[in-house]
Amino acid sequence: MTKDIIIVSTPYLPGYKIIKTIGFTWGLIVRSRGLGRNITAGLRSIVGGEIHEYTELLNQSREQALDRLKEHAEALGANAVVSVEFDSSEIGQTMTELLAYGTAVVVEKDEIPSNPVRLS
Repeated sequence: MTKDIIIVSTPYLPGYKIIKTIGFTWGLIVRSRGLGRNITAGLRSIVGGEIHEYTELLNQSREQALDRLKEHAEALGANAVVSVEFDSSEIGQTMTELLAYGTAVVVEKDEIPSNPVRLS
């Protein structure tokens, strides 16, 4: 089980300062849609609308890719990952690769507010 790794899509983390940049980190998963899901999705595509089976599969895959990203970042010594993005591609006609990636960093709480209030 990984400790709490902070994950953000921004290149900074409000309220924290980056004290060390470790480098590139990622989480990768390749999933097959499976025959049952392909048949059900094929039938749904005739009628139109959302194909719930694929939506569920991609949501599960995204969570697993993020979990793997966190595990990799922790193994590198990070406590946060900034600039996180996703990428996906097809392998053949039945498999999908989903990649979560970002920059592993070490952060600490910023003791100085970024916008100090001045009292007159």
